[in-house]
Amino acid sequence: MKTKKKGSNWTAYYDPETGRYFAEIMYTSREGREQYDFEITQEIYGRLGTFADDTDNERLIMTAKRTYSFENTMYGTLGPERTVWDEEANEAMSAAVRKQEKQKNKKEKR
Repeated sequence: MKTKKKGSNWTAYYDPETGRYFAEIMYTSREGREQYDFEITQEIYGRLGTFADDTDNERLIMTAKRTYSFENTMYGTLGPERTVWDEEANEAMSAAVRKQEKQKNKKEKR
């Protein structure tokens, strides 16, 4: 199974060691940056990338459990700049991303 899927504003990860799925949505512009992380299901992961419009992928991801959000725009935010919604899931996603980046770097060095 593919361990990473990517769209224009979203990236989804599968960690085969834990069997968990995660996704992040990131928007950047001259006004600032927004990032939202989610723990998604296998069903959501399987459907990602099958839509003609990438915003449908983002809408699907947003139906899952949010684990982290970061908003820093020139217009300010409605709440705190950073919010960790689920500490354990947020750390598990970060670990999965680090593992995939490490494996990618090993392959590139060969």
